[in-house]
Amino acid sequence: MRMTDFKRRFIQRLLGSLERTLETQSVLQCLQAAKVNRGLMRLRELADTEFRGFSQWGEDGIIDWLIERLPGLPRTFVEFGVENYRESNTRLLLFLRNWRGLVMDGTAECISDIQRQDIYWRYELTAKCAFIDRDNVNELIETAGFRGDIGLLSIDIDGNDYWVWQAITVVSPVIVVCEYNAVFGDRFQLTVPYRADFQRTHAHHSNLYFGGSLPAIVKLGEEKGYTFVGTTSAGCNAFFIRDDFAPKILSVLDNISAYPSFLRESLDLKGSLTFVGGAQRQKLIQDLPLVDLMTHRTTTLAECGEIDSPEWARHLNTSIQVSEAMLKKVG
Repeated sequence: MRMTDFKRRFIQRLLGSLERTLETQSVLQCLQAAKVNRGLMRLRELADTEFRGFSQWGEDGIIDWLIERLPGLPRTFVEFGVENYRESNTRLLLFLRNWRGLVMDGTAECISDIQRQDIYWRYELTAKCAFIDRDNVNELIETAGFRGDIGLLSIDIDGNDYWVWQAITVVSPVIVVCEYNAVFGDRFQLTVPYRADFQRTHAHHSNLYFGGSLPAIVKLGEEKGYTFVGTTSAGCNAFFIRDDFAPKILSVLDNISAYPSFLRESLDLKGSLTFVGGAQRQKLIQDLPLVDLMTHRTTTLAECGEIDSPEWARHLNTSIQVSEAMLKKVG
């Protein structure tokens, strides 16, 4: 039986109403969790504040806590690699803090979806369709009306993350959230070679060959004037605070902790999950080219040898205790 236009519109309205109800419930739950977190005046490590409403791995809680500890920072954000923006690191900033933001993705259908969502008229949000590379990223951000100091930058493009952050100069975010690839280990500063058209799935069917190692991202942060303050416990996103703001976070943080990844997201040639985990993930991509940023030479995981520290290999977080010397260095 063919569905009439009336029935189709009725179902669409019903689904839209259900989606708004679920979103409202999620925001209320996040608000309650945020109120608890905001009362935490000192942390063992950054991951202790994790909760998720719209983020993938608990970034919502970390971001809200950081912002609460950094009064006066600009109420603006830029995030790219957002797909349809229903799962993202900045969506909660619209609901709880009414920030102004720019989101970008390379898929036109995703951007159209965002522009049809209620958040697009309820908040000052700009959604832009673009395939981001290091040559166009500054122009894309600036032409959307963002320049100078901003509150937060979130980078998750599953590929040229290192190279794109390195290239960004048009904005100076106080907080940076950048994805890292824990499969590359924690001993070497490694990243995929730059290709303007890099796409994760096309680069290797496993979906494991992308981005940069945590040491590479941390070193880049230092070069750009940022202090690494920790990662998510899932081992996917690293958090940085601009050096002029970093003492406010370091002074209430006992440890800077970094986590490896338990994710088993590897795909086979048909695009199905294989559930390969641990060091077996590295074997799938061990012969693919990587840039060693210490030597500026092309290498591979196989040539690097042991890429995991003992703690990392045992799936334990590695922590650095925040010291007075560290506070003085960024202060």
